[in-house]
Amino acid sequence: MLAIIIPYYKLTFFEETLKSLENQTNKRFKVYIGDDASQESPILLLEKFQSKFEFIYHKFEKNLGSISLTKQWDRCIDLAKEEKWLMILGDDDLLAENVVEEFYLNCSEFENKANVVRVASKIVSENNQNISEKFQHPKWETASNFYYRKYKGLTRSSLSEYIFAKNTYLKYGFKDYPLAWFSDDMAWIDFAEDRSIYTINNSQVMVRISNINITGKKDNFSVKNQAEELFYTDLVHKKIHLFNSIQKNDLLMTYEISIKKNRKVVFKEWKFLLKSYFRNGKIVPFLKCFRRFFRDFVLS
Repeated sequence: MLAIIIPYYKLTFFEETLKSLENQTNKRFKVYIGDDASQESPILLLEKFQSKFEFIYHKFEKNLGSISLTKQWDRCIDLAKEEKWLMILGDDDLLAENVVEEFYLNCSEFENKANVVRVASKIVSENNQNISEKFQHPKWETASNFYYRKYKGLTRSSLSEYIFAKNTYLKYGFKDYPLAWFSDDMAWIDFAEDRSIYTINNSQVMVRISNINITGKKDNFSVKNQAEELFYTDLVHKKIHLFNSIQKNDLLMTYEISIKKNRKVVFKEWKFLLKSYFRNGKIVPFLKCFRRFFRDFVLS
């Protein structure tokens, strides 16, 4: 069975999210709502949906999302005890009416073949106006190729359109980056393991961009930069083998840039970069890196 996890905090768009669950053509799912000690109680709203679909609501005593968003996800997931497939749905995002139905219709294709399943997505505004076209993906795609497409701006991704196996989540967990920025990207690379991601393009999740969610905010760039550095540090040190030589060069360059957004590159990091470029067998990127090392470290 499918568990839909909602880490709840804001009431603003929550009714629309719940209505999208009510409208599901297949009700074989259970919703777990973890209230992050919000001052905006959803109790009265939830009473309206009491008989519409199965859900459990739990209010945590202390706010955790302001300290660690991934730890808030974790304790919400912990509310689900039996389900083997999990979806984390934002409290402002919407499911097309056939998301759950399509999940079960496709289950025989990906069962025991994929740890991560995704649904097509579309970005919508505060007023439910389409900001983007529908983003679709190859039916089967490695996590590394998918991330590289996102990295190059050829597609998009966020937490809500993914369904993942609980056993791989328990094995790897979410990386605790600030604001959980990039935490989902690393999760899909981790969770997929040596299996490809399976895509359901016949349905979609509407992901909302607004001034009250992290993606839409403009006052947290410095924290996002810190998360970016941590993510690319993990990616190039632990996952670089998943990418081809061209992709490796791009990611190594981005790793270097992500450090420079926050501080100077230290000698140990220059050594790693030079060694990585050399091992990648591309002389021009290696020489350019050496020139930057000489200019920024030796001569500075």
